[in-house]
Amino acid sequence: MAREEFDVLVIGGGVNGVGIALDAASRGLSVALVESSDFAAGTSSKSSKLIHGGLRYLEQYDFKLVREALNERELMVSTLSPHLVKPVSFLYPLQEKLKERTYVGAGMALYDALRGFKRALPWHKHLSQKRISEIAPSLRLDVITGGYQYFDAQVDDARHTMSIARTAAKYGAVITTRTRCDELVMKGKRVIGAQVTDVETGNSISVKAKTTVMAAGVWTDPLYKKFGIKPGYAVRMSKGAHIVVPGDAIKSETGVIIKTDVSVLFIIPWGDKWIVGTTDTDYDESREEPLASRDDVSYIINQANRVLEPKLRREQVIGVFAGLRPLVSTDPDSPTTKLSREHVVDSQTPGFVSIAGGKYTTYRVMAEDAVNEAINHLRKIVPDSVTETLAIIGADGYSALMNQIPRLAKLYGVDELTVEHLLNRYGSLIDEVLSPAVQRTDLLDRVVPDLPYLNAEILYAVTHEGALSVDDVLSRRTRISFEAKDQGLSVVDSIAHIIGEVLGWSAKERKASIAHYRELISRQNDILIQAKEVTEKVS
Repeated sequence: MAREEFDVLVIGGGVNGVGIALDAASRGLSVALVESSDFAAGTSSKSSKLIHGGLRYLEQYDFKLVREALNERELMVSTLSPHLVKPVSFLYPLQEKLKERTYVGAGMALYDALRGFKRALPWHKHLSQKRISEIAPSLRLDVITGGYQYFDAQVDDARHTMSIARTAAKYGAVITTRTRCDELVMKGKRVIGAQVTDVETGNSISVKAKTTVMAAGVWTDPLYKKFGIKPGYAVRMSKGAHIVVPGDAIKSETGVIIKTDVSVLFIIPWGDKWIVGTTDTDYDESREEPLASRDDVSYIINQANRVLEPKLRREQVIGVFAGLRPLVSTDPDSPTTKLSREHVVDSQTPGFVSIAGGKYTTYRVMAEDAVNEAINHLRKIVPDSVTETLAIIGADGYSALMNQIPRLAKLYGVDELTVEHLLNRYGSLIDEVLSPAVQRTDLLDRVVPDLPYLNAEILYAVTHEGALSVDDVLSRRTRISFEAKDQGLSVVDSIAHIIGEVLGWSAKERKASIAHYRELISRQNDILIQAKEVTEKVS
């Protein structure tokens, strides 16, 4: 980075930043990306894990956004990342027989029609109350008269973001994490790069770039202020909190979506567990590691319990997470639930472009728009975007490998469920993950007995996926932080040992990484304890 001049410098390693890096690199541009923490450390690892059109945006008449998102959903499921993005069914329960059924049915038909007739996911269908009782026994039949079943898709957002970053690197982008952008470098009124600091060593370098693109999410406003540039928009922060409960807490063969007074609530199948959320509330506190509050947990449980029997209890919650949506706003008094999820590309200064807003699902379109604007500053002919047909790493050959699970299980010496688990996380890169286990059979052991992750995945997270801490591995390369009943605290020592061997950690560095993770989990567990205590007092 210190030696070369790049066509594009990207600030931010969330899904939009890495998407921009991939779009630009695949057009033949030289690209560098700096991320001050880890890939997807912010919003891009704390979404509802859904790739969807946004059924509720139909009520806001945002047809363009819904159509765009549905097109991206189909691309990801079928072409771009089929190993990571999977169809998931949802039930929309009805509580009134005639008026609501007509209204919701029309919305479902429009949702399907906006995608068009070439589709990877099934059309919606109406279900009777009797059929609902069969496929979702936990739904209260005293308030539910019927429902609609429709399909969207889901993804491990952190893994997907990291995989896009690796794909950008494959096509020549220089990608760094733990690298903070301190200030822009100017030549007259034009931005010609940035001064960046290696957070781990403190070393500072100047990165030369013909165009700098900022995709900083909720950090957009502070960075604009830091850089001394007046933005063409403001970013409002909206907090989205989620809880995780065991699979036996809710008996259903499908996910559930229910309308609330202010938004919608999803009950989402996640392996053998459920993710329930989300909230959508104004947020003006620290951007660093936002936490789900006691009120957030109460709201989610209370909304879910409107349709569930038996009801969810706070002591069933095994994990929580919260992220911040960066919503573009021109009206400071408008509630965040009413703000559009459209994105905005801004260029107030020569050589500098920013992007904000949008949905995780439309990251590819956002990246294309940002690069198109950046090209205007390059003053040279650049090919059109090719990412609509560019699969991310691991996708190539995935379908064929899924047909060979028995053979692969025998080849690698693991059971078929483990092979399926690995294919749905690494796709055709499975051999890279398991090849070290030829010499070290302990790498085939599970990290946590009741979760499918292998020690080989922990090693691979460091050797190939850029993980540099216990938190990187437990919170983003795997999702042990909210899937394990103890949030992975019982395995932090063994995780740190595997990581430390690769990174050459001293005993002090190993203890520091463990302590940092323990502190994060302790803060979030305090919220759950408070929520439980409040419930017991009310009872």
